[in-house]
Amino acid sequence: RTLVSSHGISVLYTGHVINTVREAAFVGTYFFCYEGYKTEFRKLLSGVDTLIRGNAVSSNNSHEDAASWSKTLAIPMAGGCSGATAWALTFPLDCVRAGVQGQPISASPGILKKQGALETLKHLLRSKGLMGLYAGVSPSIARAFLVSGSRFSAYEGALWLCRWSGLTSSLNGGRYGE
Repeated sequence: RTLVSSHGISVLYTGHVINTVREAAFVGTYFFCYEGYKTEFRKLLSGVDTLIRGNAVSSNNSHEDAASWSKTLAIPMAGGCSGATAWALTFPLDCVRAGVQGQPISASPGILKKQGALETLKHLLRSKGLMGLYAGVSPSIARAFLVSGSRFSAYEGALWLCRWSGLTSSLNGGRYGE
């Protein structure tokens, strides 16, 4: 027998609501933080470059290269930090989602007793405490930093290529990451 014939179509959507809430919180945090981090990393790296090179720059061209360097490096740093931040803030929701979706399903037809998200949260807090909502967070944050840094670099690079090739209007002169 299949799950649908035994328990109905709703069994396919187990944990859908908590997953949607988690995704919305994650994506909102992810993009909001990326834009803020990108701005701040550009300021910081531009300041570092000024300190390294000193205030005297031999020509405008080398100054533009320095600005480009700081803007380009800001993208993967901002992407990595935004991914790490989003995972750190939404990881408890992911633990609840995994608890909801990981419940055993009865082999008996028609009998489907599942805990909802709130019951799963209460169970996790009772059995593992607050830190149980962050079990396994470190590898997830490390992975998120690497993946998100790469993802935003690829995204900004693709935008630059589109602007450079004339496929899109260039509001910023086709400069990478702006």
